[in-house]
Amino acid sequence: MVLDAQIKAQLEQYLQLLEGDIELKVSAGDDKVSRDMLALTDELSAMSPKITVQNTTLKRTPSFSVNRPQEETGITFAGIPLGHEFTSLVLALLQVSGRAPKVDDTMIEKIQNIKGEFHFETFVSLSCHNCPDVVQALNIMSVLNPGITHTMVDGSAFKEEAESRNIMAVPSAFLNGEFFNGGRISLEEIVAKISEGPSAEEFTEREPYDVLVVGGGPAGASSAIYSARKGIRTGIVAERFGGQVLDTMTIENFISVKSTEGPKFAASLEEHVKDYDIDIMNLQRAKDLRKNEEGMFELELDNGGVLKSKTVILSTGARWRETGVPGEDEFKNKGVAFCPHCDGPLFEGKDVAVIGGGNSGVEAAIDLAGIVQNVTVLEFADTLKADDVLQERLHSLPNVEVKTGAQTTEITGDENVNGITYIDRASGEEQHVDLEGVFVQIGLVPNTEWLSTDVETNKIGEIITDKHGSTSIPGLFAAGDVTDSPHNQIIISMGDGANAALGAFDYLIRN
Repeated sequence: MVLDAQIKAQLEQYLQLLEGDIELKVSAGDDKVSRDMLALTDELSAMSPKITVQNTTLKRTPSFSVNRPQEETGITFAGIPLGHEFTSLVLALLQVSGRAPKVDDTMIEKIQNIKGEFHFETFVSLSCHNCPDVVQALNIMSVLNPGITHTMVDGSAFKEEAESRNIMAVPSAFLNGEFFNGGRISLEEIVAKISEGPSAEEFTEREPYDVLVVGGGPAGASSAIYSARKGIRTGIVAERFGGQVLDTMTIENFISVKSTEGPKFAASLEEHVKDYDIDIMNLQRAKDLRKNEEGMFELELDNGGVLKSKTVILSTGARWRETGVPGEDEFKNKGVAFCPHCDGPLFEGKDVAVIGGGNSGVEAAIDLAGIVQNVTVLEFADTLKADDVLQERLHSLPNVEVKTGAQTTEITGDENVNGITYIDRASGEEQHVDLEGVFVQIGLVPNTEWLSTDVETNKIGEIITDKHGSTSIPGLFAAGDVTDSPHNQIIISMGDGANAALGAFDYLIRN
């Protein structure tokens, strides 16, 4: 029995929603994963008369495909889709049976109109919270378009293949055998990458906005909603809706919500924004911001389009700070990683380092210690900066070594990471540690480098704002992690966004 009683009870309710018959075609061997996979597919068959199981030979063993009778849908699971991927399995069963995916009609039409043969494979770990979004998006595309297929591959079940492809970060998606994308990517982003996006003219020809929000994270969503509630013409431009929240594992400090996951929270933000008359321009990267002779802001996009607005709210957030040492860029996704939850399982039984001794770094080291062989924590300062309770937990672990006063100078490797070099700041001696993975956890850097406008920032590039969210440029406001706010928290960013929107509205009625 693979499913516990609670999950089985939930699954039985979902299986009652199946609309048509499903054939599970299983390719199994004599190994434990194969035996567990057969047990799972047999359990599914026993729970619904609409599900049948038959043996076959697929590209990978163990694996199984989800099909309609006499019709291959192109959805395959190589490995057992439990953990975070259990939802992917449930949705695949429902959608293959005939239940429509929760995608708007415009997106469905775009997917159905894609021409050509697209065979996707996504390598995942079952503990990765970003992987299901990619798996589910590609499964939806496979259901809707006969020219698209998708296989989820559990990296722990196919270690040799993952290693042969140099996969050291998940999710890693391949298209027709070639690397396609690393990290989380939404359905909209995938479709945009393999089909033609909107033209520059489609943006340039739009009427000017009263408020144009740049950035689709918590601050941006809050700004857009508060602006739209004032009845003024509002637009929002987002490189990816949700921003860095999409990469957050668990949120437990958003008051009134005891616990949620980042992608789920981001989806709720987007749905709330869609409830209002807001012009949403997702998957569009801002390139520059300027004022024209009439005093109107002009936002130039990467595709050449130009949007005009009377006021602008910058909420472009922040990203993971990098060390800047030799080897970091060269070995990204080849041993250098930024998400211990996603990529930790790929380093099972190996030696790794964590750069950073704050809360993020120490939490990462604690999580990794349960997976890897040894963890070395490198902190530049003379003491760790994490909360005392985290430090106590860290020091109790037998396979963790902490090195304070350590200045990282290089991440070494050949094809993949093979070590890290640092200077002991107390003695001045250079030290080297042999290892196979480095997790960088040293804070955030604001996304302001694209701005050529002469807005006032502090020494690390954060936009300086007053209590109304105003910047040094009249009509230009900012909110969230891109500003000099002393604390980077979701709840604070959302308050900043509301404040900036109200500030922008006040500016408009006074000018």
